[in-house]
Order: sequence, then structure tokens, then C-alpha cells
Amino acid sequence: MSDSNLPVLPSKEEVKEEVKAASKETLSSLRSLAAGGVGGVCAVIVGHPFDLVKVRLQTAEKGVYSSAIDVVRKGVARQGLARGLYAGVSAPLVGVTPMFAVSFWGYDLGQKVVRSFSPHTSKDTPFTIGQISTAGALSAIPTTLITAPFDRVKVLLQIQGQKELAPGEKPKYSGGLDVVRQLYKEGGIRSVFRGSAMTLARDAPGGAAYFAAYEYVKRRLQPVGPDGKPTGELSMTAIMAAGGAAGIALWVPVFPIDTVKSRLQSAEGRPTISGTISGLYKAGGFKAFFPGIGPAMARAVPANAATFLGVELAHQAMNKMFDR
Repeated sequence: MSDSNLPVLPSKEEVKEEVKAASKETLSSLRSLAAGGVGGVCAVIVGHPFDLVKVRLQTAEKGVYSSAIDVVRKGVARQGLARGLYAGVSAPLVGVTPMFAVSFWGYDLGQKVVRSFSPHTSKDTPFTIGQISTAGALSAIPTTLITAPFDRVKVLLQIQGQKELAPGEKPKYSGGLDVVRQLYKEGGIRSVFRGSAMTLARDAPGGAAYFAAYEYVKRRLQPVGPDGKPTGELSMTAIMAAGGAAGIALWVPVFPIDTVKSRLQSAEGRPTISGTISGLYKAGGFKAFFPGIGPAMARAVPANAATFLGVELAHQAMNKMFDR
């Protein structure tokens, strides 16, 4: 065999550069994971009362509540101020941290996948809005594994607060872990993960709209330098405005899917997707798929503004700590 046919081994410098690049990508993913977790906690603190009202309107029988304000009034009267506004908050607090962490990590991973299929796009070239949408949709795949069971637990704890208890009667569930235990006992792992298909059906298009809207508004609000190019600096107000817009873009196209998911996850027995959709339509027509949309839209702006503010601040803090 001639020397020309022998494989060319990379030089010591090339190996170092490859290791450095791989380490940088791993660190980027870990930062996205951590920043997403911070954003998730911010979202729960700000948005849970709105979410609670939305779920109770979606799952209550017709005539139980006259409005979103009626949900709040009855909940506070029955459970007190704290539990009336934050019933079921333990599940999202425990679940939302990893859920948002995985969502932003999945988005970071989705961007890498998109770039791998765009060989002519350099690392310094900004993604198009279409590419961002694709990365956002891909983020829903790993996120669903966490979102589906935690949404199931959250919904059951939230609707439990609607029931009037007789004197001495205890709630069916004592907390999030008790919900998981009872669901597993009743129907195994399938019961715990009920609603996964509808969760993915909601979060894939929702994630596409979510990240695309955030990036679009963010670019529009980004200040331009003397050379006509974006400076990369964005005020906290602009970040919150872009986050609020992302929240609205997330909910508008997928709200009917979310209603079906909530009904499916809160129903007793073995409900089907088609049966749930049919039951909703028979009960109230097209309008039946939009109960609680007011609280959802009211929640979307502050909760997602808080989410992206938390994410951006976390990234800034990590950049100061590790990029010295």
C-alpha cells in the first residue's frame, strides 16, 4: 500500500480545536437547560392563578361558573386566598422547572438539527423565522415526556378544588405524588401519561409559533448601530414585550387542542380523543372548544414575559460567571 492511500491523521492542534468546539456546544446546551429552568419558575409564580382559572373553566360542567371572576370568587371563598389562587401549584413548580429547562434545551438542540440540514448556513448567520419555527416544533418532542404527566397531575389537583366537600370529607388526592400513585394503581403508566398525543399535538405547532414570534419581535425591537447592523443589546422592556407576544402566538392556534387535552386528562374511565371532541361539540358547538380563553390570554402576556426575562437574565448571569 502506498503512502498516498494511508488515512491522514488530524494534527494535535486540530484535535484540540475539535474538543474545544464539542465542549462549547455541550456548555451551550447546559446553559439553555439551566436558563429554561429559571424561566419556568418565573412563569409559574406569575401565571399559575390564570392557568387555574382556565383549567376550571375548561373542565367544569355548563353553568357551574358564570365568568373567570366567578371562578376566582368561588375558589377563594371555598379554599382561602392562597389555595384559591394557587391550588395544584406544587405539580407545576416541581414539573415546570425541568419542563421549561427541557423545552429550551430542546430548542437549542432543534437549532443544531436545523443547522445540520442547512450546510450553507454558517454559525454566524442568523436563522430565518422558518428555521426558528422548525427548531421550536422539534423542542416539543423531548418536552412532551415531562409535560404530559405533569399536566395530568396539575389538572386533577386543580379541578379537585371545584368539589364541595361534605363535613369531615377529605379530598381524593393529598398532593402530586399521591395523584401519580393512585393513577398508576388504577391504570398503570398509560394512565399517568394519558393525553400525551394531544400534548404533542398542542406543543409542536405551539412551540413553532412561540419561538418564532419571540425572535421576530425581538429582532424588530433590537436597536441598530451607526453601521445599520443590530447591536445585539436589548432592554428588559423589549425582552418582556417579545415574551408577551410569544405567549399570545403560542395560545391562539392551539387553544382548542388544549381544551381537548384538559378534558381527556380530567375525565374518569378510559376516554378517547374522538369521543372527547365529539362530546365537547355536542355540548356547546365550536364555542365549547374555547372556554377559559380569556384567562389564558390574560396569563399569556405576563407569564411569558416573566419566562423570557428569567431566561435572558440567567444567560447574562452565566455569561458573566463563565465567559471572563
